[in-house]
Amino acid sequence: MQQDSERRSNAARTEATRGALIAAARTLFVEKGYAETSTPEIVKSAGITRGALYHHFADKADLFRAVLRKEFEAVEAEINASAKASESAIDALLDGGRGYLDAMRAPGRVRLMLLDGPAVLGRMELDKMDRETSADSLRLGLEAAMNASEVRRLPLVPLTAQLSAMFDRAALGVSEGEDAEDHLTVFAAILEALRP
Repeated sequence: MQQDSERRSNAARTEATRGALIAAARTLFVEKGYAETSTPEIVKSAGITRGALYHHFADKADLFRAVLRKEFEAVEAEINASAKASESAIDALLDGGRGYLDAMRAPGRVRLMLLDGPAVLGRMELDKMDRETSADSLRLGLEAAMNASEVRRLPLVPLTAQLSAMFDRAALGVSEGEDAEDHLTVFAAILEALRP
């Protein structure tokens, strides 16, 4: 019994330390950018030792990867929540698109995911992370729309990649003041054009 309690306590401390490092790093990466943020600043902000940082993360890039993973997961959750009650596969895609643009309005998210992320980790690694999270929601939505005969059959991987890139460009535009509804109107027109 005591060993189980100690294991849970150690696991809770480990999770708390990782969470504090990720939260502090996210704040600094958003405020200053990846290149201008130092690991001593991160550990000071988190209230954790430098040794603890390197116990949990190999280096600053590994910590940045963890920050981005949480961002991608948050976006995926918003997309899925937005599309959950949709009446059709096409509606789910439209609602999911709205959810994506709403999720990307979180302060600093565009900078982290679309600007610093590719520069720091490279496009291939970021694309892999995207495929494992938010882009997978898009792929599943497109597949459901094809299976329901609401969208004509097209190669799923390229279609997902191209629509995902379109949404990333829309998120960049919206972050600069463009109207999200204009982008969603275009997406709706594209889906309409994809009907069989």
